This record gives sequence, C-alpha cells and structure tokens, in this order.
Amino acid sequence: MSIKEKFQEFEERNEKAELGGGKERIERQHKAGRKTARERIADLLDHGTFVEIDKFMTHRCNDFGMEKNKIPGDGVVCGYGKIDGRLMYVFAQDFTVFGGTLSRANADKVVKLMDLAMKMGAPVIGLNDSGGARIQEGVESLGGYADIFYRNVMASGVIPQISAILGPCAGGAVYSPAMTDFIYMVKESSYMFVTGPDVIKTVTHEEVTKEELGGAVTHNSKSGVAHLMADNDEQAMMMIREMMGFLPLNNMEDPPIRVCTDDIHREDEKLQDIVPDDPNKPYDMKDIIETVVDNNNFFEIQCQYAQNIIIGFARMAGRPVGIVANQPAHLAGALDINSSTKAARFVRFCDAFSIPLITFEDVPGFLPGTAQEFGGIIKHGAKLLYAFSEATVPKITIITRKAYGGAYDVMSSKHIGADVNFAYPSAEIAVMGADGAVNIIFRDKLNDEEKKKAVEDYRKTFASPYKAAELGYIDEIIYPKQTRFKIIQALEMTQTKSKSNPPKKHGNIPL
Repeated sequence: MSIKEKFQEFEERNEKAELGGGKERIERQHKAGRKTARERIADLLDHGTFVEIDKFMTHRCNDFGMEKNKIPGDGVVCGYGKIDGRLMYVFAQDFTVFGGTLSRANADKVVKLMDLAMKMGAPVIGLNDSGGARIQEGVESLGGYADIFYRNVMASGVIPQISAILGPCAGGAVYSPAMTDFIYMVKESSYMFVTGPDVIKTVTHEEVTKEELGGAVTHNSKSGVAHLMADNDEQAMMMIREMMGFLPLNNMEDPPIRVCTDDIHREDEKLQDIVPDDPNKPYDMKDIIETVVDNNNFFEIQCQYAQNIIIGFARMAGRPVGIVANQPAHLAGALDINSSTKAARFVRFCDAFSIPLITFEDVPGFLPGTAQEFGGIIKHGAKLLYAFSEATVPKITIITRKAYGGAYDVMSSKHIGADVNFAYPSAEIAVMGADGAVNIIFRDKLNDEEKKKAVEDYRKTFASPYKAAELGYIDEIIYPKQTRFKIIQALEMTQTKSKSNPPKKHGNIPL
C-alpha cells in the first residue's frame, strides 16, 4: 500500500466518521428542528478551535447482530476547544448513530474527556441527545453511566459542569445532567424524565405527554430541574457561551475580569423612588438590579421557577458577581420551599468558584401555610441559611425595605458572616410588621387611638434601619442612587478576603 493510498484511506475513514449515521438520518434530525452533534459544537466553540479525540472508536458488542453494525465514533463526539479564547471540554451525543445511546465504548470516551478536564482544570460541557442506555449491551452500558456519574461528583465544585438537553434524555441518563451545575433545555424539542409516559400509564394510569411530563417548560417552571430555556439549539449554544464568560475555569482560579466601560460612579435618580412608601405595595426588584450592574446586563437563572427569589450573574466594575434577591412583586418576596432551595444551590455554586455574592433584601418572612410546613419549610429554609453561613466569598447585602424575623437572619445578615451590610433609609428591620407586633405586645388592651399611636411608635423604633445601625448590624445607610458605587467599593475592599471554615470532611447540609 503506497503512502498515497494510506492517505486516501485516512480521508475515507475520516469522512465516514464525520457523517455519523449517514445523510438520511442527518436529514431526519434537521426535520425535527434539531442540529447534529458536530453542528452544535461548531456553534458553541470559537471557530476553528475544536480538536476531536477518539474519532474512530467503535463499540465492542457482538450480540444481536451488533458486530455487523459499527460506526466510527459510536454516537458521541468528544474533544476540546475554546470559548472566548479559554479552554473548554465538550462531548456531544450523536442521535443519528444508534439514537445516541450510551455504549461501553461511548462511556469510555466521555470518561477520558472528564479525566482530562480534571487534570487540566477546565470546564466540561455535555450536549445531551440520547435514547439512554444501549439495551444490546446490558450491564456494560449501565456501568458506563455509573463511571460518568462518579466523575460528575468528583468534579463538582472543582470545574464548572454544564449540561444542555437538546433532545431526549430518559431513565438513568438524567442523573448525569442532574449532578452538573446548570442545565439548559430547548423548547419543544428536548425532554427529561426518569420514567416515560408509557410506563406511567401502565403503573399509575395517568395520561401525560412527553412535553407535559418532562419538557423544557415543565422543568424550567414546575420542577426546577432545569435552569435556562432556549428557543432552539443555536440559541442554547449562545447562552452557554455567555454564561461561561462569568465563570472561572476551575476552583483555584479567579473569575474572568473584563474591561469596564460603564462609569463606576454612575448614579441613577430613578432609584430614589423605586421603593414605594406603602410597605404593602409591590415593586420589581429587577429594576434595581439592572440599574446598578455593569451595562444593565443581568444574566438571570431559573427565571420561571420560584419567582419570589431572583438569582443570576452580572458584573460590577468588570468583575463577575452572583446576585440573590427577594422579589416583592411575587408572593411579596416571602421565602418558601422552592425559593430557598433555588437560592441555596446558587449560593453554594458561587462559593465553590470564588464568585462574590450580592444580596438584595426585601423579605416579609417565610410563607405561612400547612402546605409549606408539611412540605418541610423548616429544613428547606435551613438550606439557604446553611449555604450563606458556609460561604467564604465576599458577601455584600443591601436591605431595600423589609427584613423581618428569621428571614432577616437567613438573607446574608451580618450575623451569618456578611462582610458589608447596607440599608436604604426605607429599610425596616424588625421581628415583624408594626401592626402584628402591636397586636401581640398589647393584646387588645388599647382603644383605636392608642393602638394607632403604638403602631407609629413601634414603626419609628424598630421598623427603620437606625436601631440595627446603632448596634453595628448595618455598616452604612445609603441613598438608593449610590448603590452601584457603594457595592463596587465594598467589592474592592473585600477582594483580598481570606477566610476558611473549620477543617472537616464535609458538613451535613439539611437535605
């Protein structure tokens, strides 16, 4: 065989590997409104940076006629490339090859990639589009899943792990994305569930469609399993690119700083009257957040789930920050089961990757009701308390209005380790609202006139930021329009913060 023929063979093999399941299946994928694994990688990474590994790997199964059906690459495309010039590892399941099902060989490719990512300290992005475990391989395929799960856990908090669900993801396959940091889904073309509609119908006699059971809208609004939703594959890739710009490559690195073109001294007069005089009147906390962050750019996460709390990334003076904020426009901003777990997980992510935490607080307390108590609000609320207490990154808190009861403590108060605590003059820091407090203190002993005066006195004494400021629980009372510069100054001051918790294997978070 001459060298020319060898080159020709290489080219043919290369072409075959890149075609995956063949033209017909690729067309079918396109008709379903989904891109192929390679097209997705091309959209995700900087042009011309992708380096593929294990392109010619095939499965080793000899049962059910599988030995006659081998496709190079075996249903997953693995490799590394760059996003904004920074190293990223990517694997993309190829639905055109055996429905993207996971074989032992397939798992070996992903395992190799994850091991490389851990050694080099760079994020792993998984693009999922798979029919699940390859049934013809039985336990080997299941073993492959478990090897990946184990690495997901070992990599957690060491390198960022991002999952995009871009087609089916069912059965055991859902647990790898579930252990990664953020899950993206695509409207109407992706779904996740442990047991599908057919099994559910057989066992519980419930009729449900794939979309209702595990579609993007369901997991972004009802279950909270997913964090972000895109309209199509391409938008999902753009959203991942944007998110990676806020994150460090690993837990030993600082988040990437960008040049800030937005004046750090910028003051916005509209902030002066965003918080209404009437303590029961709602307002949109996002108006404050978007006004104070760099270029008004706030990358919100889980915006359709537990809307009484807001989480997301932004930049202040070019530095990435994580933002946690009560949303008075939804359930009055009260904390409940879902909002507590949503925020707690985000706080722990930011802490793991050295992203400072900014908390905007307007919380009337925990949501009352039997559904909350029976659902375990005590243990779930404690998750957020635990997460904020455990976090050693710089923590800055701004109380805009209400900070009542135990919820005041939980929302990154001075007492659980916040570094800088600000309050607006409109802040009310108390055990409860003035009316409720007076009713309890005086127990119907007052006539209407006396009661009115007592409520007024209570409000003056407790429902203001001054009592807390006298005790040193609030460091500074600020004009709302100064919020941006005050946060930036506090971030600059806390930049060299060094704090470590007592040595231990790990704590026991109330799960």
